Amino acid sequence: MTSVRASGLALMAITALACAAAPGAGSADPQPDAPAGSARGQESLPPAGHGSLKQDEVTMSVRSGALLLKVTPLSEAVIRMLAPDTYTRLHGLAESRRPEAIASGIEQPELFLVSFFSYQPDVSFLPQDVQLLQQGRLLRPRAVLPITSGWGQQRLQQQETQSAIYAFDEPLNYELPITLSYATQQNDGWRNVIPRLQAERTKVQSRAGASTDGR
Repeated sequence: MTSVRASGLALMAITALACAAAPGAGSADPQPDAPAGSARGQESLPPAGHGSLKQDEVTMSVRSGALLLKVTPLSEAVIRMLAPDTYTRLHGLAESRRPEAIASGIEQPELFLVSFFSYQPDVSFLPQDVQLLQQGRLLRPRAVLPITSGWGQQRLQQQETQSAIYAFDEPLNYELPITLSYATQQNDGWRNVIPRLQAERTKVQSRAGASTDGR
């Protein structure tokens, strides 16, 4: 009798361990494209292709003399709120350069599209002076991956734009204020983007639900 009870208890223990180890047991499948880390993915992301925001609506900018600096996060938590064509373009850009960022030694790179524009001829810019601040943390790019061929010259002609992908090695939470800093200028306009993203996220989820119901 004791032997039967022992065998039964052992079988129950093995069954419990198997259930705990089984992938997906008792939980939903992970979001396939969700960036790693809660600060990057905000846990669950809405599906892509249902946003309506323009790129400039989620872009931080700073004017320094004749220079205009624009910085756009490439996190899925942000770009999934953009119009489908813009999302496709920025998503493709991020994924095409992510391997380079990882190869530079960043395990989970936080990517940004950075562009310098000049209102005057023969104006220099300093790529490494682009910095972000969040909750007392000063973040500097760990890697800079040029997009345009003239980036390395660090000089602009009038009405010219030079762009690169910046890779940071620390996560950011896009639901908290971010300050963009360049030279002596700062802009904390991200606090105005946060409610815009939150409102659009609700609309995206509604559109995605309506699209599913209509199939």
